[in-house]
Amino acid sequence: MTLEAGQAAVATREGSGAVGTVEAPRRGRWIDVWDPEDATFWAGKGRALARRNLWPSIFAEFLGFSVWQLWSIVVVSMPRAGFTYSTDQLFWLVALPSLVGATLRLPYTFAVPKFGGRNWTIVSALLLLIPATGLSYFMTQPDTPFWVMALIAATAGVGGGNFASSMTNISFFYPEKEKGAALGLNAAGGNLGVAVVQLTVPIVIVAGAGLSLNRAGLMWIPLILVAAVWAWRSMANLSAATSSFRASVLAAKRPHTWIISFLYIGTFGSFIGFGAAFPLLIKSTFPEITVAHIAFLGALVGSVARPFGGKLADKLGGAWVTVCAFVVMGLGILAAIVSLKAGSFTAFLISFLCLFVASGAGNGSTYRMIPAVFRLTTPGDPGRARREAAACIGIASAVGAYGGFLVPRGFAMSTSNFGSLIPALYVFCGFYVVCLAVTYFCYLRKGGPLTRERV
Repeated sequence: MTLEAGQAAVATREGSGAVGTVEAPRRGRWIDVWDPEDATFWAGKGRALARRNLWPSIFAEFLGFSVWQLWSIVVVSMPRAGFTYSTDQLFWLVALPSLVGATLRLPYTFAVPKFGGRNWTIVSALLLLIPATGLSYFMTQPDTPFWVMALIAATAGVGGGNFASSMTNISFFYPEKEKGAALGLNAAGGNLGVAVVQLTVPIVIVAGAGLSLNRAGLMWIPLILVAAVWAWRSMANLSAATSSFRASVLAAKRPHTWIISFLYIGTFGSFIGFGAAFPLLIKSTFPEITVAHIAFLGALVGSVARPFGGKLADKLGGAWVTVCAFVVMGLGILAAIVSLKAGSFTAFLISFLCLFVASGAGNGSTYRMIPAVFRLTTPGDPGRARREAAACIGIASAVGAYGGFLVPRGFAMSTSNFGSLIPALYVFCGFYVVCLAVTYFCYLRKGGPLTRERV
């Protein structure tokens, strides 16, 4: 089959007999000819098929984030349900899913080329049943030892791993000029799960008589099954999605991989860390405030801001948008410190909402930098650039997600040692200054190798 014929009717297969110019090596529904950079192909069949894969991917990732961050809102109600854990232990339950999720992200990246994006989306969605059912059972057992509850919380980390495989898979479907918007939308759909879980769980667990924390896990089970069926019916695997281990090794040797990973701790790590800790922060600092009414707002505005950050990066360059994000995040932290000293919850809330908006936009802009950086630093070999960029996405998403562990633990240590959140906030502000300086020096300084290209 000629390339033109493959472009006219994108070759797919069910089962083993491949049709197209590339032999798909595994069973399932595969697309064997895929060239999104070809304008004719993209306008004819490519865009529609990419969108058909994008929407179930967004839904599965949304559920992954929801399950991943279940504990961020459940811990607020655990004392009322008879659990006698300390505040430090509650912060551990918030932080552990992020620790496990970050660790799983790198192997989840390799799962896409190994098993296929469609196949792995189905499997990774079904894995969410483990933390959902575990939480639903142990929330009825208030005498559960803390170490057992910590293990159950850790299983929620499988939801955090979904992000890396989903982003890696979608990055292969879209052309360079639309990657920022597509990846931003895909990620925002996932990030929105944090807001949704923090909004809906408090409502569901008190519906009817009494407090039923087990519903916080049960409510996601039918949706998880829907996600698996949707992926099975609508998605396809790409034969060209070959982010090999060798590509990851090569990407790991590139300084830009670790520079971007560091920056991603500042953007995504802040979003997921503050998102996880926000309900407990409000409860412990302003106990008179009803957490259920406002805790979800931070994750909501951050999620909405993410695709806009990607679109702005497409127009202005990811580095400029990222620098602006770090400026706003630093100012938001300083404003939060002032609000805590003044005892003003309104100012505290506004400060954190600004912080969430900036971190969300920074998520999108930082991710947009990845394909651009690898394209410019690997001239003449677009295939290698795409493979290493996909590998970098997996590495950066894993490293950045550790912020979801570090931020809650930072708040816990600050409260335990100093009786206040303020020392931790000063540390975070200093970190954003460093991130800003790194972004400017590497990608924006006058005379820099990538400055003229609007990375």
